[in-house]
Order: sequence, then C-alpha cells, then structure tokens
Amino acid sequence: MRMDRDELIATYRANRAHTRRLFELFAPQAYYERPIALRNPVVFYEGHLPGFALNTLVKLALKREGVDARLEALFARGIDPEDEAAVRSPTDLWPTREEVQAFAAECDARVEDALRNGTLVDENVPHLRGGEAVFTILEHELMHQETLMYMLHELPYDRKTVSESQNLRISERGPTGSVEIPAGKATLGAPREQFGWDNEFPQHVVDVPAFTIDTLNVTNGDYLEFMNATNAHAPHFWTRENDTWLRRGMFESTPLPLDAPVYVTHDEAAAYASWKGKRLPTEPEFHRAAYGTPSGEERAHPWGNEAPDNTRGNFDFTQWDPVPVGSYPAGASAWGVHDLIGNGWEWTSTLFAGFDGFAAMPSYPEYSADFFDDAHYVMKGASPVTPRELIRRSFRNWFRPNYPYVFATFRCVS
Repeated sequence: MRMDRDELIATYRANRAHTRRLFELFAPQAYYERPIALRNPVVFYEGHLPGFALNTLVKLALKREGVDARLEALFARGIDPEDEAAVRSPTDLWPTREEVQAFAAECDARVEDALRNGTLVDENVPHLRGGEAVFTILEHELMHQETLMYMLHELPYDRKTVSESQNLRISERGPTGSVEIPAGKATLGAPREQFGWDNEFPQHVVDVPAFTIDTLNVTNGDYLEFMNATNAHAPHFWTRENDTWLRRGMFESTPLPLDAPVYVTHDEAAAYASWKGKRLPTEPEFHRAAYGTPSGEERAHPWGNEAPDNTRGNFDFTQWDPVPVGSYPAGASAWGVHDLIGNGWEWTSTLFAGFDGFAAMPSYPEYSADFFDDAHYVMKGASPVTPRELIRRSFRNWFRPNYPYVFATFRCVS
C-alpha cells in the first residue's frame, strides 16, 4: 500500500487545527472543569489527543522514544465508568495549560517526523499492516472532536466563548409516516482491504425479515405527547422556565422546536417505542433501511454512492444543533427514509459486541473489546458534529443505555 506522506501530514495538521479551534470555544476558566462527571476534565483531552498519537504511532508501532513518560501515562486513556461513584481521576493535580500545550507541540513534532520519515506500512508488523497505526491516530482525533462537543454542551453558557449562529433554511420537508421494507439481505462490516476499527470486521451478510420503519425520527413534539400521557421525565437536553419547555442548544436555549428530533437515552427511546406498541430497530434493520434498495443492490450511503456533503444531512459541524426532521431530502434512502445519516446518532436495540471472527486491532486492542459487556448499545448514523470522514456504512458507535449526554435520537419499527 502506497501512502502519500504529504497528504497524511496535511490531514494530521488539519485535524489538530480543528481540535484547537474547538478548544477555543471553552472559556479559559473552564479548563479544569469536568462538564460531564463521567469523563475526565477538559484539560485531559488537550493532552490526550496528541499523546495518543505519540503513544500509538511513534512509540508502539515504530518503537521510537517518547516525550515525557509521566505525561504520556497521564494522558493515555479516558474513562467510561458505570456511574459517578465509580469515577477515578488519574490525578488530583493536573499540569498547567502551558505544560500541556508544550507537551502537545512536542508530540505533534514527533508524529509529523514519523509521518515524514518513518515506516508506515509493514505487513510483518501488526501495528503497521495496511498502515493501521496511521489511520488509527487520524480517526481517533476526529472521534474525540465530537466528545469535546458533548462536554462543551454541558457547560453553562458563561463558560463558553461566543460562536456565530448557524441557520438552515428549509425548502422542503420529508413525508411523515412509515414504510414497509420487505425481507432481504444486509451487509454489515467492512472488507479487510480498507481501514476500519476492529468492531467493523469481518464483513458479512445477514438475512433481515420484513419490517416497517418510521420515515422520520421521533420529534420533540412526539416525545412531549408521550410525557404528557405517561408522566415520563423530560430528556436531558430540555429545561423548563415557568410553563415553557426550552431546548438547551450548544450556545443558547430556545423554545422547544417541536419538529426537531428528540435527543434521549436508549432507555427513554425504548420506553417511548413500547408506549407506541413498537420497538427500536436492530442494527441489521438499520442497514437494510439505510443502504438497501428495492432492486436488491446495496449503496455506500443512504442516498447512493456519492461522497457525503452538506446537502445530504446535518453532520460535519455545519450546524451546532439538530434541525427539523426531514430537512435534507437529498439524503433520503432508496425506501424514502430520511435523516439516517446526520441530525443525531440513532439508537438500535442491538447490544454492542464483536462480529463472528472478531479480532482486536494491534494498534488499540482495548478499543472495542473492553465494551463487550452487554451494557452498551450500538448506534448508527451521525450527529451534527460527527466529522464526514467517519461517515461510512460499517462505522459503529456505542454507549450505555442510560447515558444522557450523547446527541442521539431514534425512530420506531414494527
């Protein structure tokens, strides 16, 4: 496999530059705060991203010297506790921001030197097969850009710097209702010839029985009806002032947009679906609705084989918050199902686990396997702040069923 070193360095620099711009959205006084109690404070992530790249490519794959053993260990890995009582911070005294940024700069320099001069592909070295370590560090940064946005969202507005508002003009809207999808096959996973995370392999075909799926995601208005009928609690992203429900957006609270998708936990989504006499889709059903076609072929994306762009869905930071459902008709699947990519990850009823033949990836062996615990559910699709580079058919996300901070919505099937 030939890899263009200039292109790789440019991609690494672009990813790092975007991350730095995202950190600028955090007010300086928020640097040591822990906006999400189940995660490390903000400071951790400014050291973790370059530290992970150094640890994975420079030290693990190429066996080169590191920068600072103490900081490399401190910023090595995040946490995923079951509850706040299980939180274990790696330190009680974090470095100064100047120290973190100096560490990051040195990590970046060594990573770029490795990309320029190191062996990037070697089929005899597990970490370098197909350039695995290189693509691991690039996509790891992209995934954590979304993590930063979850944390930023939880901060009070006075702990954020002002961002320009993003407005989408809606010209058409997808039809409401549901569509019947006949029995057929769905291809899950990715071919080994391309980079993917270990939980994306091996590629395989499954039979999917016939089912009926909602063409649009469940909206805030739909969920409000459920709350009024059952006395269910409000979702995490809602707040109430006097008699008015508001949505806590990234940079401001606004009257609850009834036509936007509701962001909820898996538990809340399952409860709503049950109330409707329906259920959440399985991962194979999502694939069939998103990538299948009436003629039997499968597409790379719901809309076809064209690359993702900002006409296909609400992703890649084009908006900070979800927009009304059905706002991107050009992104609809062959069956007429809307918003399968963008505007919010979609919960499935599938417990996160490895496919038959799963093998942990050498560059990050704990990436998936640590979560094969029957305590996490698969999510598919993308949110408004999912980078477009992560939008591929085989990509799988996962969270605990009671985790309220992820930008995740759902639709029902029967």
